[in-house]
Amino acid sequence: MMTDLHRGAALLLYQTTLLFGILAMPIALFARQLGLTLPVRPLIESAERTYERAGERSGHR
Repeated sequence: MMTDLHRGAALLLYQTTLLFGILAMPIALFARQLGLTLPVRPLIESAERTYERAGERSGHR
């Protein structure tokens, strides 16, 4: 049960991070014009790895 709870929390984190990345796109494009970059990609990749590890532990894919 804890594994399913952990996997569900990891999925929620992953989905929330994706939503944040999508919503931050206009800000990121504007920041790029100013020569700045936002670390959205590493954040999404980290959440994705966490979700995948949670799935491997619970035997789901």
